[in-house]
Amino acid sequence: MFGLDAANISGAVRFVSSLFELDSIQQGTVVGCALLGVIVALLFTGTLCERFGRAKVLLGIGFAYSLSSILSATAVNYEMLIVGRFIGGVAFASITVSAMYIGEIAPPESRGKFVSVNQFMIGLGLLLAFIINYFLIKSMPSISWIDNTNVWRVMLGAELIANAVWVALLLRIPESPRWLISKHRDEEAKEVFKVIAHEDQVDSLVADVKQSLQKEDKLDTAKQLKELFSKRMRFVVFIAVCYAIVQGATGMNAVLFFAPMVFEQVGMSVEDTFLQTIATGAVGLAATLIAIGFVEKLGRRILTIAGLILVVLSHGATWMGFNQASYTFDDKAIAAIEVQLQEQGIDVAKIQPFVGQTFDTDVELKKALAANFDNKEFPLVSGLVINETISGVNAALVLFGIFGFLAAFNLSIGPIMWVLFSEIFPNSVRSVALPFAALVQTISSWSIQQFFPWQLNNLGVSTIFLIYAGLGLAGLIVMWFALPETKGKTIEAIELELAKA
Repeated sequence: MFGLDAANISGAVRFVSSLFELDSIQQGTVVGCALLGVIVALLFTGTLCERFGRAKVLLGIGFAYSLSSILSATAVNYEMLIVGRFIGGVAFASITVSAMYIGEIAPPESRGKFVSVNQFMIGLGLLLAFIINYFLIKSMPSISWIDNTNVWRVMLGAELIANAVWVALLLRIPESPRWLISKHRDEEAKEVFKVIAHEDQVDSLVADVKQSLQKEDKLDTAKQLKELFSKRMRFVVFIAVCYAIVQGATGMNAVLFFAPMVFEQVGMSVEDTFLQTIATGAVGLAATLIAIGFVEKLGRRILTIAGLILVVLSHGATWMGFNQASYTFDDKAIAAIEVQLQEQGIDVAKIQPFVGQTFDTDVELKKALAANFDNKEFPLVSGLVINETISGVNAALVLFGIFGFLAAFNLSIGPIMWVLFSEIFPNSVRSVALPFAALVQTISSWSIQQFFPWQLNNLGVSTIFLIYAGLGLAGLIVMWFALPETKGKTIEAIELELAKA
């Protein structure tokens, strides 16, 4: 559901921006307000999980996704869309709660694979949304009732079908046995353990959890937060915060939520940009499958280090590919642009002042276009102008960089972060620690996607990816020296190793 929600807004943002005449900051807010919803949700997710259990909270999140989709798809103005997207952001807490839930039911020897499936399902949702969006764009000329003003409504509403299936499946999952034991419901916990572990392990698993719980006083949310930031937890919090910042700040949400806009900078048509998003979804899904196969063999540390190296190289390649691009309005380009402007119902006279001009950067080009075209026209015009005027860009290098980054992220820091978060925090603080770590990651991700449209217009695409490469390099250095290996260890054993008095 997170994947569907993230990908369908990437396809819708161009048409929403035109219909509601949004500027670059408002475009960022349409996407970024969802993560503001996450921030709000994370403030009380831990408390709800402790009070009602992981399974019931996930079910509530499922209904929040449905409400978000309905409000977003039927939005009559910018403000209503923001409310719908914000509620969807509250539902994004599903990532945290599901990681918590999976980490508590999965056996130690395969916990990494189980938690990585979380990322796989996100990737599957992305791919499905990209495919749906592409075929909606491709079919617009042949379906009379779908056009630029309403295609985004179909994109945002389509996830209701998948959400109904998800809610139905959530009704069948058992509660976390560790949560049940913490509530003194041992017999129910044993029944769950009989399903998810060998029967001869049930008593020892219950004993291990009880022993872990007996070592701590039952802490309320305030006391858990105090414990989380105590001296003995300092190293664990440092690892989690650094990993969360690196995962969010290396640019995945820019590529994910603005995929058509990113490919537009290479000089692709609208239809081609949506086709390329399908390729990005397929690459991400394939990489996640590989990660699931290797997370227990190679471990969390090796995959993280290797992934960050590839992140830096990939962003460097994207920067090099865009760095020499220029934009020339020759007679051929002007003629092609005029034809497409007429099809869009935009005054062709507005392009005449550009005849014979050359722009050395995409920033200069977009500033000039913004001066001639209003906020309703600019989202529809900028892509086709870039497509017809661009030269000097190394498209192969750019595509290698983007796809390389997608592979690196989904092989390593994408799924591995949630594996680590489900492992490194002790039972005593887990219900607040995972939401806290997710909050850090969310703020990091929000800063990327909120300002990406503005950065694209004011810094330029090559500079943006150079910044992402620098952030990835900083993360690589920190992880090289600080990140421990946790594969094959019980949560209780990891606690003894990392959370020292």
